[in-house]
Amino acid sequence: MRLVIVTGMSGAGKSTALKMLEDMGYFCVDNLPIPLLMRFVELFGVQEGDVDKAALGLDVRGGQDFSGLQDVLQEMDKKEIAYEILFLDASDDVLIKRYKETRRQHPLSGSGRVDTGIAKERERIMFLKLKATYILDTSKMLTRELKIELDKIFVKGQHFCNLYITVMSFGFKYGIPQDSDLVFDVRFLPNPYYIDGLRAKTGNDPEVQDYVMENEKARLFLNKLKDMVEFLIPNYILEGKNQLVISIGCTGGKHRSVTIANALYQMLEKQENYGVRIEHRDIGKDAVTKRK
Repeated sequence: MRLVIVTGMSGAGKSTALKMLEDMGYFCVDNLPIPLLMRFVELFGVQEGDVDKAALGLDVRGGQDFSGLQDVLQEMDKKEIAYEILFLDASDDVLIKRYKETRRQHPLSGSGRVDTGIAKERERIMFLKLKATYILDTSKMLTRELKIELDKIFVKGQHFCNLYITVMSFGFKYGIPQDSDLVFDVRFLPNPYYIDGLRAKTGNDPEVQDYVMENEKARLFLNKLKDMVEFLIPNYILEGKNQLVISIGCTGGKHRSVTIANALYQMLEKQENYGVRIEHRDIGKDAVTKRK
């Protein structure tokens, strides 16, 4: 039996992940009491039966003592019982925002602040993150993107390096994205904004892409950027980085940055051992500002 323990930070998407795994044919149990974990394995893992893959959701809800889970996992290791740990994580800012939107209370915050509960939870379950087979940071993931990554791992069986990359275009006049890891400035390229037929279009339109990429500097920059990113990614993976945000900026975030971001994304998405998404943060802001 393939056994997957689904755990991680409260609010990071464990329940959503379990529902997706259920749709993928996994027998799922959410919020299983830790003392019943070995009993579950003995019932379904030893004898041949209808259940050939199972996913168990374990978290701090109900005040579970996670120190007991360490002992159970050690016992499973001694008995050579195979299992995988899927750890779902998200940044503190994102978790706080999600709790505020749902008006739910963090299970460890009591009557106190959400960030206090998050800090307690991180400390309590850190051993699980260190032991995890797969780590998915859902801070920037859409639900469909989470499903794609789970499908890669648990259906297609593709190798996964626990790194999720966001390629983001932006406009400097609206500020640099605060969560950027790498920032590249492409304002040195000719600006399609000053071409009457291209001003209203964006870097998603072929006409703008052709205008930007016909410049030799753009092609040279893209090749050097590709070489740099391809060098950095394996080293970030070795360091244990789970999320990488590559931000590419021009003046308004509509033409040049969108074109280069799209081109980099197309290069990176060919790789199957990490997830990648594209986001154009400011692509529509110029039009909104002008309407005002």
